[in-house]
Amino acid sequence: MNNSRPPRPSAPRPPAKGASGRVRLIGGKWRGTRLDVPQAPGLRPTADRVRETLFNWLMPVLPGARVLDLFAGSGALGLEALSRGAASAVLVERDRDLATALASTLARLEGGGAGQVVNADALAWLATANGDRFGLAFVDPPFAAGLWDAVVPRLVGRLSPHAWLYVESPADVTPVLPPDWELHREGRTREVRFALYRRLPAGTDTLA
Repeated sequence: MNNSRPPRPSAPRPPAKGASGRVRLIGGKWRGTRLDVPQAPGLRPTADRVRETLFNWLMPVLPGARVLDLFAGSGALGLEALSRGAASAVLVERDRDLATALASTLARLEGGGAGQVVNADALAWLATANGDRFGLAFVDPPFAAGLWDAVVPRLVGRLSPHAWLYVESPADVTPVLPPDWELHREGRTREVRFALYRRLPAGTDTLA
């Protein structure tokens, strides 16, 4: 008697995060645009549900904003901001393939000239960039690098007096911001804490 059991069929593997063609813009003039994203270590595009929540928070103040996407990766945050009415965006990305893909995406989008891609390390760029001020910044670094404490103090000097700052981190990590920043909104998924901060003193509804 043969007691051997047939092998169980293996479950299909989920697509790798950051795989090419897996990220789409979800709102604004470029809604539905697919972002061609090369795979890269540590790349973790912000989930659609989190992005939708974030941009609902930003809706009243986003039009006309000058935006900095400091760890651009897939471009999902910076390009979403442009799609929804930001005046300009600088997308800083260290990985050359990702930066090239971002530049190609902007080149094929109508109005993509409002975005500028910088292929550079975020900390090095903050140390050497000119004195332009931004009204909104996204900070979503590779989680394993633990860069929040190093980046935030260098970044806040590049932000306007009434700026907004979005920070994404592991669900059990709450980065510390300087005392002149207040938490505006936050949320969590099983893996991620996402939070929007506003610089004090409050009293303006524009990111200009």
